[in-house]
Amino acid sequence: MLYCAACLGAIDAGAAEAIAECQQWHEVELDFAAEQDALNPYTDVEAWVDFTHDDGITIRRQMFWDGGKAFRVRFASPLSSGNWRWQSSDRDGDPGLNGKTGSFQSVASNTKTPTAFTQHGFWSIPKGGRNLIHADGTARLLCADTAWALPWRATVDQVKTYAKDRRDKGYNAALLMTVQPDLKTKGPRSRTEAEGFEVGFEDLPNGSLQKLNPDYFQTFDKLVDVLTSHGIAPVYQPVFHGYGWKGGGTAGNVVSAEDYARYCRYLVARYGARPAIWLVGGDGPAEKASIVEQLDTAGTEIEKWDAYQQPTGIHYSPHAKNRTHQDKAWLDFQWCQTGHSGEHIAERVADMWRNRPVKAVANGEPTYENIGRTGKGAGWWQGHEAWCNLTAGGTMGVVYGAGSLWQWRLDANEPGHADWCTAPGAGWREALDFEGSKYPGIAAKILEGLPLANMEPNWDCTYGRRGLLVPGKLFVLYLPEGGNSAILCKDVPRSYRVYDPKTGKVMAEGTLENKETAHAKSDASGEPRVLVFTAN
Repeated sequence: MLYCAACLGAIDAGAAEAIAECQQWHEVELDFAAEQDALNPYTDVEAWVDFTHDDGITIRRQMFWDGGKAFRVRFASPLSSGNWRWQSSDRDGDPGLNGKTGSFQSVASNTKTPTAFTQHGFWSIPKGGRNLIHADGTARLLCADTAWALPWRATVDQVKTYAKDRRDKGYNAALLMTVQPDLKTKGPRSRTEAEGFEVGFEDLPNGSLQKLNPDYFQTFDKLVDVLTSHGIAPVYQPVFHGYGWKGGGTAGNVVSAEDYARYCRYLVARYGARPAIWLVGGDGPAEKASIVEQLDTAGTEIEKWDAYQQPTGIHYSPHAKNRTHQDKAWLDFQWCQTGHSGEHIAERVADMWRNRPVKAVANGEPTYENIGRTGKGAGWWQGHEAWCNLTAGGTMGVVYGAGSLWQWRLDANEPGHADWCTAPGAGWREALDFEGSKYPGIAAKILEGLPLANMEPNWDCTYGRRGLLVPGKLFVLYLPEGGNSAILCKDVPRSYRVYDPKTGKVMAEGTLENKETAHAKSDASGEPRVLVFTAN
């Protein structure tokens, strides 16, 4: 596997051989072979491995079924030195899964192709926090793309093209429906034939998730490897609740809480030892009693088994209240959706900011670029939307989407996709190059490395301009049409740079006068500018 090749070694867990060493924040895998027969290994077997470090830290990682009698466990060391000892356990005492032991050394990451995750560790959101924080304390802005259908449609070579483009533009996450969620949508089992798709669960069309297809997830592994090796964290949405892929009625609304939570546990077992975000609710109001129970059961299960405590949250539909599960301990973030008609509705993000207890907030789905009509939500619209959402309170980060890319439409003429949600004349590859896709990434690049943690929307330090403030450390001022601005409080640091948010270039630098009312100049009129004030 691309992501963990630097630290994988041959291992036969039954012979208790050990990996010699593992680089910090790189995945390692242990293989096990069950000896007992199980009617359904996916639903009936519960096994895990405890990894204990010399300093006393213990990390429990669940095994996952990978076909036949094969079980695997994946682990990443959060420490750069010391010895890890591991021991396997099985609920039913299967001799092939239970009581195996081994050990290996952890070492510092020294990969030739580092990413932010191999350098700084996985993400989490501290309780009461609103920002992504790497394990070493580095704050980072989410910059995510919506490649929803990639898992069941894309090939490895296509994902390589996609990941390189998005990484180079500044993206660090991709929203994925982990399985094709429509109950009634039909097509050939193919990633290259028109209307085709691969199948994660054989029984999904019946509204259940018990007949898992290991081959599907083995291919999904390869796609995830490409994303993570490019520094892009998958955002795993188990089974969608809203429109889905082609509007064929989504399984997320009908599967039981037990099936849904079991699948979430499986995703954590399979993908939780690499960068991840868990998106338990996808495009629904999440107010129906059965869905409230389903999401709470799933979130609780993720909290139990995710040893690295990577972020967990909900993504709502445009008409939702955006605050169900607000008080749940497992919930780290809430994402709204402002619809697909080309309006800027940052008020929805601002409303979510005020909800208590505090959770991180973002607009998880603004208008898709060129959706339904060429020019809708296109070009700089996406940049203005990103900065409006950030400064309204969506400080977790920004999200982008393109019509025809989110469905992974094979080409501009592929049938079976509704006109309202595709981009005219575009398949996924053409949509990858839409102009607007570069602007959210530029926003993330402008803010990279800044002390983002705890920044808050602020209108007090200016005459009503869009700003973000960390008192004494950082002030970010968005001027949609350039011009100058009075700065009215001493909490704003004195030094600033002026950025063109369409290019990311520094256009000017300045220093505020040390007085109660000072003036910042953007040296532009009629063009958007972003001013970043820092203490240094």
